[in-house]
Amino acid sequence: MGRHQHAESAGLVSFLCCALIGGIAMTLYVQLAPAIWQVSRRLFSVFSGIVAACGVVSFIVAYAGKSRSLKDRHGWFIVVRRIIEILALSTVYAATLFLVSFSALGVINQMMGRAFIGYMAALCAGSAGLCGYVTFVQASLMDSKTLASLLPFFVVSGVSAAGLTSDDPYWYNNNFSQLGDRMTFAARMFNSTLILAGFCIVIISYFSISELVTTYRMRSLWPDGHGPGQAEEITHFKTRIACLAVLLTLSGIAFVGIGLFRYTPHPVVHNVFARGLPGIMAALLIGLPWIAPQLSRAIYAVSDLAIAVCIIEFIAWLRGANTLTNVEALAGLLFLGWFIVFSRQIAAIEADRVQTQMLHHQAGNVLAGNVLAGTDLSESNPESPAKPTATQSSEGDVRVPPNELESRLSANR
Repeated sequence: MGRHQHAESAGLVSFLCCALIGGIAMTLYVQLAPAIWQVSRRLFSVFSGIVAACGVVSFIVAYAGKSRSLKDRHGWFIVVRRIIEILALSTVYAATLFLVSFSALGVINQMMGRAFIGYMAALCAGSAGLCGYVTFVQASLMDSKTLASLLPFFVVSGVSAAGLTSDDPYWYNNNFSQLGDRMTFAARMFNSTLILAGFCIVIISYFSISELVTTYRMRSLWPDGHGPGQAEEITHFKTRIACLAVLLTLSGIAFVGIGLFRYTPHPVVHNVFARGLPGIMAALLIGLPWIAPQLSRAIYAVSDLAIAVCIIEFIAWLRGANTLTNVEALAGLLFLGWFIVFSRQIAAIEADRVQTQMLHHQAGNVLAGNVLAGTDLSESNPESPAKPTATQSSEGDVRVPPNELESRLSANR
């Protein structure tokens, strides 16, 4: 099996193991836990915790297995880096799975009431198995596009769960800060969502910056001197990439600061992060053509359109035709949408780089095989290339299997 087929097959095994563990754990909890621990909110929390634990363990097994396969060729440095990545990504996956599960249970509870409590074990088994399958496959084929796809689910589910469980029915009339400006369960969930979303943005930014740097460095190794879609030299590359890294990191820190410092006890610090975030986003989106010239013109147009829509909605709020909550929600969704598009652009650059490296690597193997076999390429007729000899087939032209070659190339970062 190739790399992708192996990941899918192993994901099915993870599905069965996680489904079995989740079903047994939920059954034991329902039968043995006291009545006070089986009220809706606590029951949903335990359910979501079991699902998140199964998904995270599946993710760690897959990601750690990939790290062990690279240890012999790249030394212990890659293993240490992978351990740090595992800790950070596991936190993001655990929070995402917990919030998505909790939000889904809240919606089902409002539709059906407690009638579905009898199906908790079966529902937990199915949810744990599905999460185990998805996280295992994603860990085996991890890239920035995969990480970015988690972000909207994480943020939307966290905000939705906080809104559903909030005891303040009028929070929407003011702004989102009011939803987190309390000491309730909903406020803690909302603030935790913002904090972890900020960390998620920083982690995805790390992958994106790493890929752009890797692609730039590999250009010097290609015979034509440039990579796909990068025919011209990028001047001041270090300055540009530093600006991109700083702006992306500051946007993540702003999310962390908004969730960490509530408005009532820390109004000044909260406003610094809350009001500084739109400025950071504007500088990033407007300056994107100079900061990241590797991207396509379409994403520049999307960035300008997002800025224009936010300005229009902000003016409408100043005139009293809209609420600040709507403006904040629109700006947040547009930024998340832009961040997904940006990450997919980075993933496309990575895919083109890997494909180009594979082609050059295979061409180098063929050339090395011809030279070892004693074939004089300078005397061969270009219109009728020489046929490979038996020596060429047996001794030269040694090729690396495609799945092994892809694994080696993907480990360059």
